[in-house]
Amino acid sequence: MSIIYREKYLNRINQFMGTPIIKILTGMRRVGKSTILSIIKNDLLKNVDDRNKIYMNFESLKLRNIVNDQDLIEYLIPIIDKLKGKIYFFFDEIQLVQNWEKIVNGLRTDYNCEIFITGSNSKLLSGDLSSLLAGRFVEFEIQPFTFTEFIQIFKSLNLSMDELFDKFIELGGMPELKYFDLDEETSSTYLSDVYNTVLVKDVLRYQSIRDVDLFNRILHFAMENIGHTFSALSIRKFLKNEGREVSVDTILNYLSYCQNAFIINKVPRYDTVGKKILKIDEKYYLTDLGFRHAIGFSNHQDIERSLENIVYQELRSRNYEITIGKVKELEIDFIAKKKDQIKYFQVAYLLETEKTRQREFNVYQEVRDNFPKYVLSLDRINFSQDGIIHQNIIEFLLDDEK
Repeated sequence: MSIIYREKYLNRINQFMGTPIIKILTGMRRVGKSTILSIIKNDLLKNVDDRNKIYMNFESLKLRNIVNDQDLIEYLIPIIDKLKGKIYFFFDEIQLVQNWEKIVNGLRTDYNCEIFITGSNSKLLSGDLSSLLAGRFVEFEIQPFTFTEFIQIFKSLNLSMDELFDKFIELGGMPELKYFDLDEETSSTYLSDVYNTVLVKDVLRYQSIRDVDLFNRILHFAMENIGHTFSALSIRKFLKNEGREVSVDTILNYLSYCQNAFIINKVPRYDTVGKKILKIDEKYYLTDLGFRHAIGFSNHQDIERSLENIVYQELRSRNYEITIGKVKELEIDFIAKKKDQIKYFQVAYLLETEKTRQREFNVYQEVRDNFPKYVLSLDRINFSQDGIIHQNIIEFLLDDEK
């Protein structure tokens, strides 16, 4: 099975190649960070002597005894001392090594080197590390496969574009789905296993959570209600009705832990009139929609919110900062910003009735700027009007910005 050359990430990383800036690849477990690290090592740096490329995967049994900074430096020094010229370090899942940031900072200071790191927790870059390496690192958050990449993987199955998109809605874009040829049973089993034994287990262990049932109920609530505004208080009321008493702080902590593990993403609401971020009623979206299907929710039954999730993830993969727009009493699904560029997006399933079309298009009447405004749906007919662009969702996804 061939490797997908994830061009948009490699192009971004390539801009920093040859500089002393530490390159840090973050993202959910099993999302393909190690593959990108391998491509950097073997393709982008193919002209570098292999002896000067030191690769360490801290999930490997061979490195199971390296658990802290002292273990790591004792392992590295004998290797480094034998080398001449520039050294390239590749540290995979480095969050498993306690106080690793001290070693990385020391290597950067003492040696002519370039350092590449992967990690599966967003807190990798928090607190002391951020201070220690301020201005000396750049982060690249790696996402699951986009629909364009999904098509590349499964084009040999000779399915129509609509059939592939149905599978994408159902199963998501985790890279290792490529081994199962879109078979629903084996794909769902794989996703369920990754969800339970990797993603959830990591959070429980990393945060020392003992009440597994409560954690799962809170995460399942967020996964069921993607694209809906809700608060910790509303989850508390829901759990109380199920006979579970829990504090708002605990709920907020558990949701935060899931964000740190890149399982869910909190999207703030932006008041387009008051020009400020609102601190209540955010929405949550999943990094990969397939896990929602794997734990028993129907993405096709909740098609409109599933499509929102797909568009949200696509915009993130295109490196946009995303908020939800509050326009007086109305709402714009996504405001996407990149540098001085802004785009607005409404997402719908079908624009079958005049009432639906008015609802989706009329929200833009209160937005007075000249930035592009889109309504995305699965319709094949073009309903563009008054300068507002209507686009088929599949066509939008295939119009793949690098």
